[in-house]
Amino acid sequence: MSVFQATASAPVNIACIKYWGKRDTKLILPTNSSLSVTLDQDHLRSTTTSRADPSFKKDTLWLNGKDDPIKEGGRLATCINELKRLRKVLVEDKDASAPKLSTYAVHIASYNNFPTAAGLASSASGFAALVSSLAKLYELPSTPSELSLIARQGSGSACRSLFGGYVAWEMGTKADGSDSYAVEVAPQSHWPEMHAVICVVNDAKKGTSSTSGMQRTVETSALLQHRIKHVVPKRMADISAAIQARDFDAFAQITMADSNQFHAVALDTEPPIFYMNDVSKAIIALIVEYNRVALEKTGHLKAAYTYDAGPNAVIYTLQENAKEIVELIHKYFPQKEAFNDRFQLFGGEGVKGKVVEGFNEAVAQPHEVDAVKGIIHTKVGDGPRTLGAEESLLNAEGTPKTLA
Repeated sequence: MSVFQATASAPVNIACIKYWGKRDTKLILPTNSSLSVTLDQDHLRSTTTSRADPSFKKDTLWLNGKDDPIKEGGRLATCINELKRLRKVLVEDKDASAPKLSTYAVHIASYNNFPTAAGLASSASGFAALVSSLAKLYELPSTPSELSLIARQGSGSACRSLFGGYVAWEMGTKADGSDSYAVEVAPQSHWPEMHAVICVVNDAKKGTSSTSGMQRTVETSALLQHRIKHVVPKRMADISAAIQARDFDAFAQITMADSNQFHAVALDTEPPIFYMNDVSKAIIALIVEYNRVALEKTGHLKAAYTYDAGPNAVIYTLQENAKEIVELIHKYFPQKEAFNDRFQLFGGEGVKGKVVEGFNEAVAQPHEVDAVKGIIHTKVGDGPRTLGAEESLLNAEGTPKTLA
């Protein structure tokens, strides 16, 4: 008997121009366009296996081994049903011999190799992996942009994880959302020197979810309206040009300015929302001082901080400067665990924790061990991957395998 199954992995993306606010909450249509960098899924990814079988009683999803209910009319159900519809229209209606997979229930197992709901865009990679896995299972002829229309309805930023490299989510103007999708600005290979140092400030679930937070902002923030109309369109054009030109100075300036404004908009919400904490602010102070020294010595910026709806810092930098930044963070935020030196920055010597010459060490106070719970060094990466049967997350019975 045939087994109808597919496994895919999808990456995390971290926005430089932030998505914040929906003009349609059901279709997840944004109030402004956004732009992100896709991170290397060898380090941060969601993996999903989907199986269709006539013996399955209902659509079922397990996330990290635990049953995650699929609510009728909810985001998961919306994505699954839309992909089933496309299977019927694009495959089964055109080929009478094609198995009627659209009529079968599906079992789906998904696994994140990083903390879920910790401000590391787990829903983005999760829904992108779900859509990629089902699209492969159903043998859909759809392009990544077409699939991004579906992923968007699961999690807005998920549409950007359908591509590698540098990705724009065009907000669109149509009421049905048909022109609100992701496009590639530049592939990973265009600017492979882009790296990211992620400081996991808090791996617990955040107090105000992105979904409720952004709707409060839409309803109460005057600053958000100014951002939508006057700020984001120019920044989208300017950062796209910076990426095309591989101009890190312009990329860094725009990225930091947009992060600052996003958090100003959160503060301008009634009641105000605080996603950053004192550790987050201390990291900003360190990067500002590090850039001051860099400008003095070289005339160029070396780092760009950005924060999503949470306290974790993502520091974009070029590969040549990553070692200095890891040293800087270690000096002020000593680590319990040894640094995972994926890029062999330290040649087995270990991180000493130091600052560059000319750095004013008084800009921040050293923190206790574990104030930053972990440091992840990664780089720009590729889009979703189709994986082999040996990487399936489902066992012979169609339930999750126990992962080591």
